[in-house]
Amino acid sequence: MKKILVVDDEPTLVATVKYNLEREGYHVVIAADGESGLSLARAECPDLVVLDLMLPGLDGFEVCRILRREMAVPILMLTAKTEEVDKVVGLELGADDYVTKPFSMRELLARVRALLRRAEAPAVEAKVLTAGDLQVDLRRREASRQGQALLLKPKEFDLLAFFLRNRARAFTRDQLLDQVWGYDFAGDTRTVDVHVRWLRQKIEDNPAKPTRLLTVRGVGYRFEG
Repeated sequence: MKKILVVDDEPTLVATVKYNLEREGYHVVIAADGESGLSLARAECPDLVVLDLMLPGLDGFEVCRILRREMAVPILMLTAKTEEVDKVVGLELGADDYVTKPFSMRELLARVRALLRRAEAPAVEAKVLTAGDLQVDLRRREASRQGQALLLKPKEFDLLAFFLRNRARAFTRDQLLDQVWGYDFAGDTRTVDVHVRWLRQKIEDNPAKPTRLLTVRGVGYRFEG
């Protein structure tokens, strides 16, 4: 049975989330503040953490940063804020996905299933993808450019590997979310734009004028290599 840690200080929301997760067959543990959430994560070793951004004491940003430093558990961040900067900061700190309140339980459960599915996916066979001075080792989950290691977040790596497998093909943001994030994304597609921007900073000579990871006007993105 998969174990999910929910860290949130809204009792009604927590009770609803716990009920629905348990109906799906998950074991749920609860924390109402950042310090307790960290302690439970260390003690319980959950398979996934559902983490609220606005917490008493340590906020969700700090908890996410510490968790990502200590363990590889998938993190689904909950936020009542709609500003892009808050979502971007959460992703930069290592959150795997986010849901903006208010959200439907159907959406939350879909994202939980997707993150757990990705976490337990079997290791890929040894294979290295190349594009000019870029190398992506799928087995070791390592990428390099001109022989220098690229420090990629998990979704950055997955997105780069997908583009290298499907070079010269244009994909919409929804297609990329479906193929890389593993489910049909029903909300904000700016997640793709954020990750593309990060990748360009690492694989392009001039991120402002990319020659590899291109924007296809009216469609989405295409990788040329």
